[in-house]
Amino acid sequence: MCEFCTKHGEGKKWYQVMEHYSQDLLANPKRQAYIRKFVAGMRQNGGKRMAKLAVIKQKLPLAHRFIRHIGTNLMKKSHFGQVIPLEDALEVVDLVQSITRIACVCRSVTQGRHDARYCLLLGIDPSGLVGDWPELQDNLEVLSKEEARECLKQFDTLGLIHSIWTFETPFIGAICNCDRDCLAYKMQVSGDLMDTMFRAEYIASIDPALCTGCRMCTRQCQFGAVEYSAMDNKCVINRHKCYGCGICRTGCIKNAIELQDTLSPSLILRKGM
Repeated sequence: MCEFCTKHGEGKKWYQVMEHYSQDLLANPKRQAYIRKFVAGMRQNGGKRMAKLAVIKQKLPLAHRFIRHIGTNLMKKSHFGQVIPLEDALEVVDLVQSITRIACVCRSVTQGRHDARYCLLLGIDPSGLVGDWPELQDNLEVLSKEEARECLKQFDTLGLIHSIWTFETPFIGAICNCDRDCLAYKMQVSGDLMDTMFRAEYIASIDPALCTGCRMCTRQCQFGAVEYSAMDNKCVINRHKCYGCGICRTGCIKNAIELQDTLSPSLILRKGM
């Protein structure tokens, strides 16, 4: 169980609490100011901070450990994420008042692409943000709940990792659909520079009786958590690397992979369920 579930979960997964998407939380002046400044800050400082942390980690590992601890705690208060499987992402859609598909700020920083529409704003009216967020001008699309569900399913087949993100915790304002081009991934997974998101409340496992060793799941996994045994001709999940996103299931034609809910072990999620 992640610490947000303990602090904000009311006995369940914290992102399943409707209050965390409420307009009352969104109306907080401090939160409104943070959201307005968020994009400009990411664009101006995101890449620079990552580069500085990489240098500090290499040259001053003890200092990096301290900075990482402080930085992670600050992010948990302002803008922090958690990986969720498709099933939970679809449930989140039902909790919110509005959904707007927008261009991804991370990819504008890391790839210089201002039209990568992989993010869904939840309950936030982006019309007042266009001045600080030029990408919104031509890449803003209000979705119905059914359209949002179909969008998430398409992202799932592309191998994108679904994650929810706070804007001044505990308000949840976005579902992002991430891969190696995203700042959060680069900061936490590939760079090991800072913790920016929790792992999902699930863990994947592969049924050896169903696995044929095709290794399609290894191509889908963004975390290197699926390993292959040539002797057994089977794939297995490295539980230490698994983020519980469930994307590996989309590559398995034998439906051999399932997600086990770590909070409710009897709950099993398979592809198509």
